Amino acid sequence: MTEITAALVKELRDICGAGMMDCKKALTESGGGIEAAVDWLRTKGLAAASKKAGRVAAEGLVACALADGQGVVVEVNSETDFVARNEDFQGFVATVAETALSVDADLERLAAAEFPGAGKPVSEKLTDMVATIGENMTLRRAQGLRVGDGVVACYVHSAVQPGLGRIGVLVALESTGDKERLMALGKQLAMQVAATSPRAVAIDDLDGQVVERERAVLTEQARESGRPDDIIAKMVEGRLRKFYAEVVLSEQVFVIDGETKVAKVIEAAAEQFGAPVAIAGFVRFALGEGIEREEKDFAREVAERLGG
Repeated sequence: MTEITAALVKELRDICGAGMMDCKKALTESGGGIEAAVDWLRTKGLAAASKKAGRVAAEGLVACALADGQGVVVEVNSETDFVARNEDFQGFVATVAETALSVDADLERLAAAEFPGAGKPVSEKLTDMVATIGENMTLRRAQGLRVGDGVVACYVHSAVQPGLGRIGVLVALESTGDKERLMALGKQLAMQVAATSPRAVAIDDLDGQVVERERAVLTEQARESGRPDDIIAKMVEGRLRKFYAEVVLSEQVFVIDGETKVAKVIEAAAEQFGAPVAIAGFVRFALGEGIEREEKDFAREVAERLGG
């Protein structure tokens, strides 16, 4: 019998895309023969994962998980929205989010972390899911927030289950005030972030290059009016304030009442809670954002197949 070395396991994984432990077992069962091991994996439905790995996965679920003073949000993609309604997939994503809490949402550590009850890493459990469900899936990203004093709140939009949906938001509030009231405020702010997609908590947090680019565009627009330079400068500053009101969380109008600036909401909360309140940060994941989706002409595809 051929010795089952790490190099041999890697060679088999490169061929079929199955998990490391599955490859090792396949080689053991087949006496170390690569071709026989591939056939063994195929009979178990595990070798199919490699064929699916190149397909675009832009659907799936975003999940949030919370612990004391900590929160994480993860995105796991699939090829179709249908899979997001699969209970096994939902359970997998929820468990991945809970596991992310233990590794501070570090994506590399999360992929290598043991999937609870499976005896294998999250990455290999994902490979098993690909083989079982029949679609390409990817553990795309993870991010977390943590506070010393205060809370991390979560809001999930278009939820299919608690903590699972298409948009996931975390908001961290630093304060020694009542945690229950802080959590309620944090969830409202998370809903605000989900709805408005701000770029920063405060004006000073915005990327300087972004501000200068916006200023340059606004200046050129104002010059087209033919106004004097001093008027143009005032026009630009006014339009910049409008820009800040759109992209800076603290400058936005609070969506809950439609009239109060978020910064004023935070000030009022500090008075009510009897302790200073500060927005320490936020994270917003929208499912599939930034993924280049493949546009398919199904009529043409069918015609080509019929013609063939």
